[in-house]
Amino acid sequence: HCVSFLIALLLVIVVVSGYFYTPWCAYCHTFEPIWYEVGAELKSMGSPVNVGKIDTTVHTSIASEFNIRGYPTIKLFKGDLSFDYKGPRTKDAIIEFTNRVSGPAVRSLSSVQLFQHVMSYHDLIFVYIRRESLLKKEYYKAATEYIEVLPKAVTLQDVPAIAVFKDGTYYLYNEIVDGDLSSWINRERFPSYFQIDSFSLYQMGELSKLVALAVVDEKNPPEKSIRYKTLMERLSTEYRDHYKSDYQFGYMDGNEYINGLIMGEVEMPFIIVLNMTIDGYCLPESKIETIEDLLRFLNSVLDGSAKLLGGNGFLQHTKRVFNKARSTVVSMFQAAPFFSCFVFGLPVGIVVLVIWRTCTAVPADDEKPVEGATASPALDAHGRKAKEMQPDSIEKTSEAKKED
Repeated sequence: HCVSFLIALLLVIVVVSGYFYTPWCAYCHTFEPIWYEVGAELKSMGSPVNVGKIDTTVHTSIASEFNIRGYPTIKLFKGDLSFDYKGPRTKDAIIEFTNRVSGPAVRSLSSVQLFQHVMSYHDLIFVYIRRESLLKKEYYKAATEYIEVLPKAVTLQDVPAIAVFKDGTYYLYNEIVDGDLSSWINRERFPSYFQIDSFSLYQMGELSKLVALAVVDEKNPPEKSIRYKTLMERLSTEYRDHYKSDYQFGYMDGNEYINGLIMGEVEMPFIIVLNMTIDGYCLPESKIETIEDLLRFLNSVLDGSAKLLGGNGFLQHTKRVFNKARSTVVSMFQAAPFFSCFVFGLPVGIVVLVIWRTCTAVPADDEKPVEGATASPALDAHGRKAKEMQPDSIEKTSEAKKED
């Protein structure tokens, strides 16, 4: 990630829009073509959302005003509210987010057909079922915070009720068991098992859940990768009730992000449990061959018998800062080598020049010259230095002159 400069993406309805970037940011260069595709498609759809970009090295006050901290961050401003986008950086995902947030927070669906249509487009939706109540007010408040498509007409025996539809089924909210509604929506807003990218993983720190990941190579998946994915998906389904409060399950394609997170390198495929709240992680000490092996590993993490690595202690934090700084420098040189050489070379050159001038400077003579002595010794006819005049000789010469 970029450290010294703020990078952000901004979606704003009608009034203003912008994509905040710095010229040398590698992440921005990678994402920029996708951003242009988003703008073109929204325009062709007749969307009221405009898309633009702003260089934060020129307009730093704007980035400070919006308190941008992500690299990059996508925001959509709607009235007095602002919504952060933390999903995949793909055209379809961003456009789907834009269409949802630019509309009403809660959408009423008046027929079963319309409900089924919504389900065909979304893997996960939250539903409020009938009747005016205090629960409905809390639901609308939570819906404003977690923008989702929320169908209204669903036939259930007990109303009012709130349900989340995902994983091919639905789960009901129970205030006694699940506690605060907003917290429950936050915990349930992901499928039980799905492909997790770096942006989705960042949000897991808000869930107070551990993340159980199968890290695999999707391009050339060996048999072991397929087995790990199958075991993780099966466990997320068969043991959902047992682990729903403790684990979020998924898989990740490629190990680059995980290697950066743990500041090490693990050969794919592998299984890892991440604690995003404290930046800790656990790796299995023995091979995972069966679902029983995976269950033992997950239980050992919960009961504390598995070795916790990483963390956010002082040494780990220092190491992580150094690692991020090193990654930033590498990214800068990859994206803009000449500009990076200038940025780093100029101060280094100045420091070297100052040191060189200090070391090669001729030291000044601290001793004051004796009164009456010549500034430098004279040379005789043979090129030899004449003897410097001493104070005694000066006094003797004066006395001799008086006698004369």
